[in-house]
Amino acid sequence: MLGAIAGDIIGSVYEWNNIKTTEFELFGPGCTFTDDTVLTVALADSILSDQPYTQKLKEYSRLYPYAGYGGSFRVWARSSSLEPYNSFGNGAAMRVCPVGFAHDSLAAVLQAAEESAAVTHNHPEGIKGAQATAAAIFLARSGSSQAEIKAYVESSFGYNLSKTLDEIRPDYRFNETCQESVPQAITAFLESTSFEHAIRLAISLGGDSDTLACITGGIAQAYYKGVPPEIEKRVYQILDTRLLDVVIKFRQTYHC
Repeated sequence: MLGAIAGDIIGSVYEWNNIKTTEFELFGPGCTFTDDTVLTVALADSILSDQPYTQKLKEYSRLYPYAGYGGSFRVWARSSSLEPYNSFGNGAAMRVCPVGFAHDSLAAVLQAAEESAAVTHNHPEGIKGAQATAAAIFLARSGSSQAEIKAYVESSFGYNLSKTLDEIRPDYRFNETCQESVPQAITAFLESTSFEHAIRLAISLGGDSDTLACITGGIAQAYYKGVPPEIEKRVYQILDTRLLDVVIKFRQTYHC
């Protein structure tokens, strides 16, 4: 899941200052982890500790109350409610990366992705976004080609991945829904030639830059078999001890 976290951190300074180019400083001044990282680590901790997703999402959101959560999630996290709120926001997809690495079959990944989304994002589009992202990660780490991943996502989830980034980029704007960010993030991976290239492509779209790069980064890590050492080093420097300990334990447990 380090790739997803790297994407979040690199993209964090561009979420409200969009750029439409791949030429930018990779770790610009002010880069930090956001809610994308916090909730990704929360799911990883849930998997490692075999504790409910709901419990860990609420726990981590309270440990990091100013990480930049969406309004509906923030209300849910601070409440006593354990019920989902029918969201189709891209939060379901941004946090799902650990699921794609932690299971040994596509069926298990799809089931776990649905469960991880449905505790909050129980709208069909929210679940679909999480499943498509987790499935792409599983297929990528299992040796599928970019063309095979594209074909599976299109046929299984109905996303249109035919538009190129050059066609998407000029008119693309900030959008926090799964249906308007997951296909674009997957397309960034599909057009990439390396992990870093994938992150740069995702951020070059503009929009919800940290989340796009988070989704893309998880898939790219799986496909390119890791994260470049210089990026890994910077991510480790930026994470605090609590988050880093979970990341390291997850990577050791699931060999990612």
